[in-house]
Amino acid sequence: MISLKIEEYCVSAAQTNCYIAINTATKEALVIDPGASAKMLAERVRELGVKPVAILLTHGHFDHAGGAEELSKLLNARIYAHQAEQATLEDPRCNLSGMMTGQGERYHADVYVKEGQQLDLAGFDIQVFHTPGHTPGGCCYYIPREDVLFSGDTLFCQSIGRTDFPGGSMSQLVRAIQEKLLVLPENTEVYPGHMDSTTIGQERMWNPYL
Repeated sequence: MISLKIEEYCVSAAQTNCYIAINTATKEALVIDPGASAKMLAERVRELGVKPVAILLTHGHFDHAGGAEELSKLLNARIYAHQAEQATLEDPRCNLSGMMTGQGERYHADVYVKEGQQLDLAGFDIQVFHTPGHTPGGCCYYIPREDVLFSGDTLFCQSIGRTDFPGGSMSQLVRAIQEKLLVLPENTEVYPGHMDSTTIGQERMWNPYL
């Protein structure tokens, strides 16, 4: 089993969870959802002594993607997002940057991924699950050998993502969670975009939305 170490940081006014996922064997790292605090995150990567390989976005809302471009330049790491999320990233109305911050911003990704794609990054084999409903191109990143899922705003501890933003759909979100996430091993650790971590087993048993 690969040695995975996860560092968690709370960034942005929306209290977003940003993660640095470290392969302790190769000293490579991924950054998941840097919504803000790019300089702090870059400094932390340097302090950890790891090589940043990629920035993964679970979706394009400002509190998850807002710091990605600056961090990408600081770390020389490419940004990944689902191909169905390009419109959300590029539209200030859809990425909520205009509504929430008063300044509309457009974001981008360097690499657009698709459902079922296998990513080989930082020595990890990562599966992409397209989980629309919070946003049209929302996705989760699953590392099978580590039983770890980065769920963004798709699945929370005893909750799910909001569906009242542009492009949201409650039926799509619940279906995606049931068909793609709840079928994972029950001991899979879930690292969400907000609030505490959980497991698939806990969500099967206690999540009132599912």
